[in-house]
Amino acid sequence: MSDKQHINRIKEVLKEQGRTQTWLTEKIDKSYVVVTNYCNNNTQPSVLVLTKIAKILDVDIRELLVPTKYY
Repeated sequence: MSDKQHINRIKEVLKEQGRTQTWLTEKIDKSYVVVTNYCNNNTQPSVLVLTKIAKILDVDIRELLVPTKYY
């Protein structure tokens, strides 16, 4: 079993919207490797970058994060 934590849902939201990592790469002006690392939860975007991604995807920033508390 992997110890990697799933912190963001960027990959899932892209898939839900029918968009690709390449498309996001162009929109946020980051390299494909950086976006792939975000999508695979290998690294996490800064809050500023996450905000930019949320605006581009037209979602609430909370939709890009894995919930830590369920009500």
